Amino acid sequence: MNRKTSQILPAGSPLRALVLASLLGCAALPAWGFDSFTVSDIEVRGLQQTEVGTVYNYLPVRTGTMLDEEGAREAIRALYATGFFEDVQLGREGDKLVVTVRERPTIARINLKGVKAFPEDKLKESLQDIGLVERRVFNAATLDQVVTELERQYYGMGYYAAKVEVDVKTLERNRVQVDVQVDEGKPAKIHQVNVVGNDAYPRKRILGLFSLSPTGALSWFSKNDQYSRQKLAGDLEKLRSYYMDRGYLDFDIESTQVTISPDRRNVFVTVNIKEGPIYRVRDVSLSGESELPKETLRKLITVKPGALFSRREVTESANAISERLGEVGYAFANVNPVPKVDPDKHEIGFDFQINQGRRVYVRRINVTGNNRTRDNVVRREFRQMEGGWYDASKIRRSRERLNRLGFFDDVSLETPAVPDAPDQVDINVKVTERSTGQFMLGVGYSNAQGILFNGSVTQNNFMGKGQVLSLGVDISDLTKSFNLSFTEPYFTPDGISLGGDLYRTDTNTQRLVIAQYRQVTTGGGVRLGVPITEDINDIMRLGYETTELELSAESPQRYQDFVDQFGNQVSSIKAGNTLVFDTRDSIIFPTRGWNSRLITDGSLPGGDLRYYRVEGKTQYFHPLTSTFTGMLNAEYGFVNGYSGRPVPFFQNFYLGGPNSVRGYRTFSLGPKDKDLVPIGATRKVQFNAEVLFPIPGMADSKNFRASTFFDAGWVYDDKYLPSFGELRKAVGVGFQWISPLGPLRFNLAYPIGVKPDDEKEPFQFTIGTSF
Repeated sequence: MNRKTSQILPAGSPLRALVLASLLGCAALPAWGFDSFTVSDIEVRGLQQTEVGTVYNYLPVRTGTMLDEEGAREAIRALYATGFFEDVQLGREGDKLVVTVRERPTIARINLKGVKAFPEDKLKESLQDIGLVERRVFNAATLDQVVTELERQYYGMGYYAAKVEVDVKTLERNRVQVDVQVDEGKPAKIHQVNVVGNDAYPRKRILGLFSLSPTGALSWFSKNDQYSRQKLAGDLEKLRSYYMDRGYLDFDIESTQVTISPDRRNVFVTVNIKEGPIYRVRDVSLSGESELPKETLRKLITVKPGALFSRREVTESANAISERLGEVGYAFANVNPVPKVDPDKHEIGFDFQINQGRRVYVRRINVTGNNRTRDNVVRREFRQMEGGWYDASKIRRSRERLNRLGFFDDVSLETPAVPDAPDQVDINVKVTERSTGQFMLGVGYSNAQGILFNGSVTQNNFMGKGQVLSLGVDISDLTKSFNLSFTEPYFTPDGISLGGDLYRTDTNTQRLVIAQYRQVTTGGGVRLGVPITEDINDIMRLGYETTELELSAESPQRYQDFVDQFGNQVSSIKAGNTLVFDTRDSIIFPTRGWNSRLITDGSLPGGDLRYYRVEGKTQYFHPLTSTFTGMLNAEYGFVNGYSGRPVPFFQNFYLGGPNSVRGYRTFSLGPKDKDLVPIGATRKVQFNAEVLFPIPGMADSKNFRASTFFDAGWVYDDKYLPSFGELRKAVGVGFQWISPLGPLRFNLAYPIGVKPDDEKEPFQFTIGTSF
């Protein structure tokens, strides 16, 4: 590592100033030869950037002060100690004290060149910690620290061949420019990871816990072969947890050696461990006073006598008790699991000692950061009320509701104690707002719809009131649509929502494999949403729409019969209801919870049509590991006519494509006419199972996800459920990306149980829109 410093001031260098300061401070030589005198005036010379008042503030001499040699030395030391000056001299003109200084230069710019492995902002934060900041006084002594700090940063990421040079250039007006030139080189690669001392578990299983691993086929993507001090620390903690959760109370990592090859290209990691014996739980007790019955709290302890010791279960049990006490007002409850170890019998007991503290209530809820969003929009999502007893579950729920609004990038809650009031806390809510207005013009493509043109203007937080206003236009080979929508989520204070829609959709099925027709639907309606519980909502709809139909010569006979009976234009008074049960932890990429919907739609007397349509959909998400999520989806639907009128053919169900049974052409599954063209059906059954996981190398991203899946489904007209063998099935892999232009999805599927008339489409994708 090298440091080059060009001359800053012709009259002296920073090093000379430091030496002078040391001599003055340590040897305490006289400032000059003089007799003591009373200071009648003080004059400061040589200032260019520092204010005169700043010098007066640090100078331990005032007018009227009797100044002697010791006082002069103290004055010089005090001014040097500010760090603003590289030379200080005291002089006397009669009874006037003359202070002559030479200022240190200020840093005008810090240029980082060649930095690729780190964000520049992160490195500048590190430089700021050691005092190298733009617009501050430059101290040459920090340059060596700059080199040392950058070395530390790069070594921590495995860049052992990195070279750093620092160059300081003089600028006008007593300023300098600091150039930091970095030659990062290539990061060292993991050549070998070895664990010594493992007897209970095979080496392959132990190394499988490590994110660090030797170079493999996917290392170019996952970067798991690049050494990082932070990654190694995380791997060691995972190793410790693995043993501690399986009874190994005395497990210890005795040493860790990280060695580098002479050419600095390969890293060898060796971890020496001591497993120790397996411990079992002897007994579990609960002590201390609590508001809740001890039997209630004992049920929260998952640690059982006779079971293997598990650090995770002990921690989770203590947290569960603490959180339960927090739900009845004890915000600062402390539960300490005190161990009682018998090393001879390899047994351990635990006494969960409860100190619930004082019961507290919430004095005030303070909201900050909501510059656009009105205060009441935030407060109405709170389930914890001011003046009520502190309830941890209500506070958690309040935060979840704020996150689900979609108005904020981050929501943080703090519950500080109120000074001089031990039975009160405040809730400080800090939100970071995101842009809730969207203007989008896009072009995309999908297998089903061909080229897509879409444009929309949406404001999900209209006027900061939490209202939703949107105007959208979509044009594709399949559909041309226009819709205008408005929703007031709190039409009443208790959360009843009111909304309205106007829409026009022109659908031409020539792009699809189904029977050909054109449908133009124009309508409007109102919506009323009623919250039944925190997780259950009921949405009622009422509207009116007209449908114009245009058939081709190739249209099936049943389509022509419908038009012959009702004409090319039909109208309907539509009513519908959707019952929603939603406990997902995220709307975009959930990892746990249910999302179930019961959807009913139909036409009321007074129009041309008489039908009702019912669909039941349920999804269940469950974390399989810390990174893998399982998803199950089941759907069933049917549509019937009433009052002797048939089901409109354009209300039929279709399956196949990226949104239902992947691997088959969109809408191709189900009954076909005499020309083998799909015509849809009045019954639908569908199953999907997926394992969702982050993309290797992008584990921290919230916008990427991959999956393996199994799909099955069929549409039919009979009133009995088809057998499993009749369903069309497929397995495959998928990729999802929430891109700046909209959702992007790729699916590669292998159809199973294909029949001769089925149309396969193994690769399917959509870009730029969702449908």
